[in-house]
Amino acid sequence: MPEHHVTKKPSRWSDLWFHSHPSSPKNFNPQILNHEDDYPTPTSPCPIASPINPDLRTLFSDEILLQILSPTSSSSVTSSSLASKRLLRLSGHFRQKVTLLEWSFLPLLPSRFPRISEIDLVPASFPPPLIPSPIILSHSKFSIPVPYDVVVRECPCLDQKSYDEGLQIITDAFPEIRRLSILAIASEDAILNLAQKCQTVQELNIHKCTDSSLKHISAFANLQILRLVASVKGVYSGPGITDIGLTILAHGCKRLVKLELNGCEGSYAGISAIGKCCFMLEELTISLHQMEAGWMAGLSSCENLKSLKFIGCRIIDLNPVSDEHLGSCPTVEILHLQKCQLRNKRSIAALLTICDGIRDILFQDCWGLNDDIFSVAGSCRRVNSLSLKGCSLLTTQGLEAVLLSWKELRRLSVVSCNNVKDSEISCGLSYLFALLKELKWRPDSKSVLEAGLKGTGMGGKGAKFFKSKRIRIKRYIEDRV
Repeated sequence: MPEHHVTKKPSRWSDLWFHSHPSSPKNFNPQILNHEDDYPTPTSPCPIASPINPDLRTLFSDEILLQILSPTSSSSVTSSSLASKRLLRLSGHFRQKVTLLEWSFLPLLPSRFPRISEIDLVPASFPPPLIPSPIILSHSKFSIPVPYDVVVRECPCLDQKSYDEGLQIITDAFPEIRRLSILAIASEDAILNLAQKCQTVQELNIHKCTDSSLKHISAFANLQILRLVASVKGVYSGPGITDIGLTILAHGCKRLVKLELNGCEGSYAGISAIGKCCFMLEELTISLHQMEAGWMAGLSSCENLKSLKFIGCRIIDLNPVSDEHLGSCPTVEILHLQKCQLRNKRSIAALLTICDGIRDILFQDCWGLNDDIFSVAGSCRRVNSLSLKGCSLLTTQGLEAVLLSWKELRRLSVVSCNNVKDSEISCGLSYLFALLKELKWRPDSKSVLEAGLKGTGMGGKGAKFFKSKRIRIKRYIEDRV
């Protein structure tokens, strides 16, 4: 018989590694291993990788892999989770915030993301319509599909039983949660149970809120940030929040630092109760309010208020009281008005009278802000920063009349104010620009002043720099104008 030459199959690197590794058993035979690449459970200390399909990650326990992944950035963890199912499961340990879009996925959160500290349940609180609809309603940070007959009725939400069961899952699985966004459709027992077992809740957003839903608000012992949304047009509506709810809130949440009232009703009594009871309140935001005339006088009770913001308000105060009964908030330093209608000069004057010590003013996309109404801001002598955006009725003359009366102004931003022109800048306004630490000047698409100031160092080194360069910058701006 002729001799047959036997070709020796080349060894794989994995076989060589296992045979040469000192920890491998002497009678190790890779052929008897099953071709199964099961991922180890957290209880297995150090599983052995398969030589047929080697994966060195299986040599480490879950605890070791979590320590390896913890110093990496969130984007790196997300990319590594695509490598295997095990890394996908472990990557959930680094997720801190979850926005739930489908209520049926809520029972899966404890196993998928065991270390969540922030949960938003509002988008999932509105189930999709039975008949698929291409109509999508977007509000704030979430979007929901709406039925075709949304014109005659509001968007349907979950029933109370399903919501109670969902809150019970969160209560049992995440006792150390810090931030939660919910709808006020759960029962009082479910809310009370959540507040008693989740003592670490510091920020709470309650949508579709009513006076009765605030009965157990005092059970959240460490609550510091609260956002109450009474109604959203086209999404949900209800009785809303009146002075009764504001009074309950004031006596129940005395440690509040930030408070936002969205679509709430009320009057002087409710606002003054919050100011007298919530001693630590520093930031108050009023959005789309429906408060009665004269409510603004209650702001004087907020003795430690530092920031006051108005968003989307059609009117600040319909009929404010006289100046001698308004009072003042001397601690308020920040006043922001965004997407508000500022057509009532008396209302704006009353607001600036209360906040006579403000240092930071923002007017963004406010309708009706013309030269006459903006002139009342000249009474605020301590303004350090002014930001104007989308104020198309304001002119260069009206802006200059107020800016020249502010001796402490150091920061100015004018964006998308089409009636403010470069060609109308006077020498006094040019001299003021030379004293500023920060200047953002883009009133319209034709403005060339900001581009021409590049390279001069304006806004880069502060008043000490401009003290020696003031005359040169002043002449440069006058030449450009």
